[in-house]
Amino acid sequence: MGNRVTREDFEWVYTEQPHTQRRREILAKYPTIKSLMGPDPHLKWIVSGMVLTQLLACYLVKDLSWKWIFFWAYAFGGCINHSMALAIHDISHNVAFGNKQAKWNRWFAVFANLPFGLPYSASFKKYHIDHHRYLGGDTLDVDVPTDFEGWFFCTPFRKFIWLILQPFFYGLRPLYVNPKAVTQMEIFNALVQFSIDFIIYYLWGLKPVIYLIAGTLLCMGLHPIAGHFIAEHYMFLKGYETYSYYGPLNWITFNAGYHMEHHDFPSIPGCKLPMVKKIAAEYYDNLPQHQSWVRVLWDFVFDDTIGPYSRIKRICKLAPENQ
Repeated sequence: MGNRVTREDFEWVYTEQPHTQRRREILAKYPTIKSLMGPDPHLKWIVSGMVLTQLLACYLVKDLSWKWIFFWAYAFGGCINHSMALAIHDISHNVAFGNKQAKWNRWFAVFANLPFGLPYSASFKKYHIDHHRYLGGDTLDVDVPTDFEGWFFCTPFRKFIWLILQPFFYGLRPLYVNPKAVTQMEIFNALVQFSIDFIIYYLWGLKPVIYLIAGTLLCMGLHPIAGHFIAEHYMFLKGYETYSYYGPLNWITFNAGYHMEHHDFPSIPGCKLPMVKKIAAEYYDNLPQHQSWVRVLWDFVFDDTIGPYSRIKRICKLAPENQ
């Protein structure tokens, strides 16, 4: 089972998040970075192709045995679904159609959600804005594990189980930490999603529906791509709360690894984040970065100094519109 990790609480800080000041400095020095802000004209076509690919896969798996359903869900469909989750992340920042067409972005996110099998996009948008505005904020940033998670999942075996169950914690934690009223868009998201699930079930049976849902849950848990959940904000080095990864998995995750750059400039689409690093290289090259998301998962499980408690937390003052 391993020894308990040495950390027994979060790392509490009493300063503002580093991204605010770095954003000001970079924009003052490199104002041309503002030209990178705005929609990604290719995103809607890439996402549409991914949705159609998964619908085709639903047809192709309908007669497979159950073992192959779960194999392809993990090896193929889940990779697409996790990539789609990161596309929905980008869409939540209005980079599909731009800030002036915010509703189009919300509706398109519902469309992108279809291969998941479960409604996700509207709830993600509702909470993700708080993650940026109140990074590490106590009771506000639901990306941070609960005290129970930090206390209980404290040995290698338990942390391994926590990784497998991560999609459930990720989905249910907001309801406990920072419950919010259900929105009309969430209702719309659920109605559309379950209607499509029923149509797929009616046309091709239960197996394609399980293929979609299994892929979503399996690949948001113990999977190489899911390493980004840990890599982004878990404190592998004291005092550093956001980390980037510049490896090849960025090719299939809309550059989600460029996470410091993303938090510095959330309105810049993923496809242009490498340009931010290139322009303002002196601000990023010397910061800690991860070389491998698989190594991140390994270290998270087996390094006794890292666990769900390895997050920076702060007390944040609510913005006026949230009060």
